[in-house]
Amino acid sequence: MEAPVTKILYVEDNDDNIYMITRRLSRHGYEVIIAKDGEEGIAMVRSETPALILMDLDLPVLDGWEATRRLKASDETRHIPLIAVSAYAMVSDRKQAFEAGCDDFFSKPVDLKGLLERIEALLPDGKT
Repeated sequence: MEAPVTKILYVEDNDDNIYMITRRLSRHGYEVIIAKDGEEGIAMVRSETPALILMDLDLPVLDGWEATRRLKASDETRHIPLIAVSAYAMVSDRKQAFEAGCDDFFSKPVDLKGLLERIEALLPDGKT
């Protein structure tokens, strides 16, 4: 019997980034689901129960900082590891992301090897 596929929610509004990350993570055995804004991301976390969330910070409707605050404030979703993936790379941006509740921060453009290492470090089963 095959092990279940680990589901990752990627909250991102840029189609090029979605394509690149989804394709690469899928090749490494992850199921990637997509939300294009913060509100949709929150709804999908509740309906899909991903093992991990990748959250862009600059999103329409509800930005990634506020979406993260809401997810981390909820008893139902606070345990899900969340990595900010953002072009905002200043020290103050990283600090603000961690204050919002992010478990890690990764700058764009994405170095896939580094992102995979961080994802695997945060997953409860240590998926490789």
